[in-house]
Amino acid sequence: MIAEELSYNVEDLRRQFEDKVSKLNSQQRLAYDEIIDSVYTDKGKSFFIDGPGGTGKTFLWQVICMKLRSEQKIVLCVASSGIAALLMDGGRTAHSRFHIPVDLDGRSTCNIQQGTELAELVQRTSLIIWDEVVMSHKHCVEAVDKTLRDILRPRFQNSQDKPFGGLTIVFGGDF
Repeated sequence: MIAEELSYNVEDLRRQFEDKVSKLNSQQRLAYDEIIDSVYTDKGKSFFIDGPGGTGKTFLWQVICMKLRSEQKIVLCVASSGIAALLMDGGRTAHSRFHIPVDLDGRSTCNIQQGTELAELVQRTSLIIWDEVVMSHKHCVEAVDKTLRDILRPRFQNSQDKPFGGLTIVFGGDF
């Protein structure tokens, strides 16, 4: 899993990033700068990028992924639907990536155990991008939050007290 997430061609990504970063509009650039700063400084911020289809959310995700992956950082791209996941390089559904149970309630957590390959992947992750999050039930997001708070204990002090365990996460979608 980790090898797969680190198998991107760094030079190709760097070239693509150089070409595309200048095409971000002012709002995208502001979001890009804030997100990258949170990743680099381990601030663990949570972001929500709102906008109807065609406003450039997917383009922003691509540029962020190119930047971080060109530096051998792990970015997990997930979406609430398979169609949305296909639009993201390396994208998967949130249920698949985080082993979110199908039957959820307010106490649910994901099926990720400390010491597993998936737990190690999450611990080495720099950023999670979750597109179309508004299509997910709140219990899905809450299950991921609780799980990350547990899984990230070896990486972040007081992870149990921080949203999503202290990992920077970007949610996207439109209401």
